[in-house]
Amino acid sequence: MTEIAVIVHSMAGSSARLARAISEGAEGVEDTKVRLLRVPDPATSDADLAANPRFGHLFTEHVAEIPVATFEDLAQVDGIILGCGTRFGGMSAPMRHFLESASGLWMTGALNGKVGGAFATASTPHGGQEKTIHDLLTALMHFGVVIVPPGYGDPIQHQASSPYGAAARAGGPTGLVPTDDDLTAGRFLGRRVAETTGRLTLTL
Repeated sequence: MTEIAVIVHSMAGSSARLARAISEGAEGVEDTKVRLLRVPDPATSDADLAANPRFGHLFTEHVAEIPVATFEDLAQVDGIILGCGTRFGGMSAPMRHFLESASGLWMTGALNGKVGGAFATASTPHGGQEKTIHDLLTALMHFGVVIVPPGYGDPIQHQASSPYGAAARAGGPTGLVPTDDDLTAGRFLGRRVAETTGRLTLTL
């Protein structure tokens, strides 16, 4: 049995919606189990996020019920797919805090040889989704994770997303949510990472 962790930081639910689609894609691969997890905001409590007058209802509906990720989750699974919303053109601070706090796993090489991928959302067409994906992939590479990008391995990649990871324009003042094409591309990323993880796990 291959186990994949899809770990997301999401405030208003856009990245969480994409994470659920990625999880669905991975779960569709035979002998694959998925942990959908979230990174909390170290500076803002869940209660305060839920009370936010602008997006609190979205946090409650799409994010709050997702279990919080631990470093043990990272160490226990075979594959890791990270994602978050874009902040000023890059990875969100809570996701960076989570990864930098996992330096003990880097010290011991606990993630070395695992398989990984990444995804991101931003509220504008060129808000930094690909840069955020690169930030996430760079962090995974420092942990020794084998990177699996979607590339153009499915026709949906010519209509949506990014060759580096799953990407969507969503959230922010526009109120946009990931499109059906975005979610389809997310499922493809999940499937591709899960399939590759399964093949590599069999050879070890």
